[in-house]
Amino acid sequence: MSTMWERLRTVTQSRIGQDRIGDTVSSTEVLQFRAAHAMARDAVRQPLDVQSLLEGIEGLGLGPAAVVASRAASREEYLRRPDLGRRPADLTTVPEGLGADVGIVVADGLSTTAVAAHAVPMLAALREVFAGRLTLAPVVVATNARVALGDHVGDHLGVSTLLVLIGERPGLSVSDSLGIYLTHRPRPGRRDAERNCLSNIHPPEGLGYAAAARTVAALVDGARLLGESGVRLKDSSHQVTG
Repeated sequence: MSTMWERLRTVTQSRIGQDRIGDTVSSTEVLQFRAAHAMARDAVRQPLDVQSLLEGIEGLGLGPAAVVASRAASREEYLRRPDLGRRPADLTTVPEGLGADVGIVVADGLSTTAVAAHAVPMLAALREVFAGRLTLAPVVVATNARVALGDHVGDHLGVSTLLVLIGERPGLSVSDSLGIYLTHRPRPGRRDAERNCLSNIHPPEGLGYAAAARTVAALVDGARLLGESGVRLKDSSHQVTG
């Protein structure tokens, strides 16, 4: 039996086949659960190291990034008031009306751990798939931010398509998962049904950067052809042509 569970654990990060002592799980399992819970709490509550992120972005050759904050004055208020995380406090630091093809917002979201670990290599992969094809606006870093804050940034930038790289809500198996939300013709008031989402980016266990970038590039191309994003836009990156 133990061999079966060991084999299954190699293909999932979920807690399966936990060891038991009598009527309860073993002390080892309890300690591992507590450690995972602590990591999830830290991912949510720990402030983003903005300076380190800015240095990483500039090191990719993407130029200096702008920084915006949401209307949530603190991390605690951000967690209590999701509505405040959807609106920027000020956009004066963001260039206006650039008209680039793609804009990118890196938002801390609900896992600063995910952004710290994966945002820069994910940006590198996106830069590669768009190179020579589409123009990129300067990256914008947003703190205490929800996805919809990107609509205000994208509208201000004047980009055709906006990508929001954001830390996803952590779980007890994964605390550093990154998501990418795509919105074509971003503007304040866009609904969730008008976006596309690619989630579970956290190699090596989750989706890798290159694979995620290919999927995003296909969605951007599809949005430009269709003239919209959301429920009508499908991922064509895995279609076989013959």
